Amino acid sequence: MAFTKVNDITLHYRDDGPSDGPALVFANSLGTNLHLWDPILPHLPNGLRIVRYDKRGHGQSEVPPAPYAMGALVSDAEALLDHLKIRDCVFVGLSIGGMIGQGLAVKRLDQIRALVLSNTAAKIGTKELWQTRIDAVRAGGIASIADAVMDRWFSRDFLASPKLNTWREMLISQSDDGYIGCSAAIAGTDFYTPTSGLRLPLLGIAGSEDGATPPDLVRETVDLVPGSEFQLMRRAGHLPCVEQPETYAKHLTAFLRRIGHI
Repeated sequence: MAFTKVNDITLHYRDDGPSDGPALVFANSLGTNLHLWDPILPHLPNGLRIVRYDKRGHGQSEVPPAPYAMGALVSDAEALLDHLKIRDCVFVGLSIGGMIGQGLAVKRLDQIRALVLSNTAAKIGTKELWQTRIDAVRAGGIASIADAVMDRWFSRDFLASPKLNTWREMLISQSDDGYIGCSAAIAGTDFYTPTSGLRLPLLGIAGSEDGATPPDLVRETVDLVPGSEFQLMRRAGHLPCVEQPETYAKHLTAFLRRIGHI
């Protein structure tokens, strides 16, 4: 557990593995903290430098007043990697984490040598959709939308699993202001043009039962970058790293090997 001050807020992060190992940086989804990635860690190769962090408003990071701009979230990630002296990492972003990854790759190619865009897109939803969700959280807190979020996040099989409650509890433990702030950032983001200018190795991952970022939406964004790869994970939802961690890690490891990162 570690903390650092970036852009006048305090970010919580984990930096595991050898400091001189090939860097793998993870950015998690809306309504989750850095422990989203815990299930896949035992299935990754030894020797990696693995960095996870709580974006502003989430986990143990500071919660500044909402709304947030995507540019601020990108700048937070940029400052954290500068603080850790990380260059040429592979950046794995899920949902809003994938949007942060796209923005950071456009801004700082020296920091990112390859992208993994998981269950994300250049544009997610509409301003009206996000405003409705923001209004609901303001009126009743995150708990009031938790069941609907679970339905979007997980496959039918996982919704019937006793493991579901762990992730529901993670969601409702997040700050209402942090959730609202990041929802506003997503609502204001359209990365189709900047992402289409990227030229770097890219792996897209989608879940066949993802109710938040359906496979066709993920594929549309991945196809913006020439030479990109795409993996569809069957019987998985918005968080395939939770539902099928071994398979997710297998896809990720194979990509790291193909691009010569390990």
